[in-house]
Amino acid sequence: MQIYLLRHGQTEYNAQHRYQGQQNIPLSAAGRAQLRPAGFMPDVAYVSPLIRARQTAEIFFPGCPQIIVQDLREMCFGSFEGRHYIHIEHDPDYLAWLEANKTAARPDGERIQDFCNRSCAAFAKLVEESLAQHKQQLVIVAHGGIQMAVMSRYGLPRRDYHDWCGPNAGGYRLDAANWQTDHTLQLLETVQYTKATQSEAAL
Repeated sequence: MQIYLLRHGQTEYNAQHRYQGQQNIPLSAAGRAQLRPAGFMPDVAYVSPLIRARQTAEIFFPGCPQIIVQDLREMCFGSFEGRHYIHIEHDPDYLAWLEANKTAARPDGERIQDFCNRSCAAFAKLVEESLAQHKQQLVIVAHGGIQMAVMSRYGLPRRDYHDWCGPNAGGYRLDAANWQTDHTLQLLETVQYTKATQSEAAL
């Protein structure tokens, strides 16, 4: 079975480099305009409940049924959500979080370990169910945090957590052939479902 683990398109908060977290921010007009259909149609797309992921899935896979998975929502950044780092760079809570290498809980937010456990449990359940149903393909449209959590735990080749965040509208095509023996996923390729720029189109 092959798995597509995809990140949503660009929002205004992405463009402004704000902590987005679980705020329900839609795609920006520019973000929507950048997206294109993925070129294949799954039976169903599993999506985060947040609107930016659902809107992205609609464009990647027009007319495809979506199944919302609550635990595929992005990490909760608590009181940091909606804020740019320059606005909180002197905040004691923010400085403490950085000092802990971003592993401590944000005020009213999640610890990375708790987030990883939550998102990986949801992901693993989808993989197990798909394999049990002999499906050939599993498509997930969620967030950069979900990509980092899943790939740092299961992905091959091994990479650190922060190295697995794909760009907006990008992600990974994975081979789950060894999932049932060692819970690993082999990276087959990175994918990106955005329109070519004028310079790229001219080549």
